[in-house]
Amino acid sequence: MTAAAPPARPAPQRVDLTRFAWLSIAAAVLTISLKAGAWLMTGSVGLLSDAAESVVNLVAAVVALIALRVAIRPATERFLYGRAKAEYFSAAVEGVMIFLAAAVILVTSVERFLNPQPLQNVGWGLAISVVASLINGGVALVLLRAGRTHNSITLRADGKHLMTDVVTSAGVLFGVGLVVLTGWDRLDPIVAFAVGVNIIVTGIGLISESVSGLLDKALPDEENEVIADILRRRTDGTVTFHGLQTREAGQEKYMNVHVLVPDEWTVKQGHDYIEELEHELMRAMPTLTVLTHLEPISDPASYEDIPEAHVPIHGDDDANLRPPA
Repeated sequence: MTAAAPPARPAPQRVDLTRFAWLSIAAAVLTISLKAGAWLMTGSVGLLSDAAESVVNLVAAVVALIALRVAIRPATERFLYGRAKAEYFSAAVEGVMIFLAAAVILVTSVERFLNPQPLQNVGWGLAISVVASLINGGVALVLLRAGRTHNSITLRADGKHLMTDVVTSAGVLFGVGLVVLTGWDRLDPIVAFAVGVNIIVTGIGLISESVSGLLDKALPDEENEVIADILRRRTDGTVTFHGLQTREAGQEKYMNVHVLVPDEWTVKQGHDYIEELEHELMRAMPTLTVLTHLEPISDPASYEDIPEAHVPIHGDDDANLRPPA
């Protein structure tokens, strides 16, 4: 009697996220207009720094749009694994842009500290900046949520950048408010300088995350555990696994593992088993691409090719990585 064919595996899906980049671009254009107006009304170097960072937001959003359009393209003869890693370049560019914004803020704040000037029309300027900050805050939350949902480093980077802008604006507004209350004009550039330092910290984090992705960082521990748990449940004495490795590239996740099966199994039996295994794994993680290596369970050579760096599957690796007696 012929065994039933295993169910068809769901294909990994690439989600078009460019609508979020367009949202970010629209928010950047609007907030640049608002913050530039607030700076012109008040003459505050803090508000000027805030407007400068919004210009960086616009450039970063355009870069993010390009990266997301590239990342969603299908694989070709030249790019056999697709272009998902384009998102990491976007995050790196955004980190560099944050550094540039911080440099502008720091230089301007030092110059204004040495040459303080009184502020004008502070009430209207602060009101306009509050509106701009609320817009950025709302868009940042949308981008961060979408970035977590779709595992997009580009959206997470853009969301973090906008949230940094919100923190920047809050600091600037606080500083300008204190200037009005105390009459100490040098407080405005001091607050702007502190905000610039905070922006640098955010930029370092973004660049670090993008470099980790380009270097094929493993999947998060909780996702590795989902995969390992499925493999543990399928370890029954006749089939076992070792050499699990994982990595991520933008929205896509990859894993490879050695599957050790009974020596007497036919190629067809081994193939059907792996098809069922891949189907179960991809149901648990729809964007996962699974690569397997089939080996005979009683051959000592099957236990000599375990990669040095791998995700532990069993509680006692030494006991479970020996051929059965």
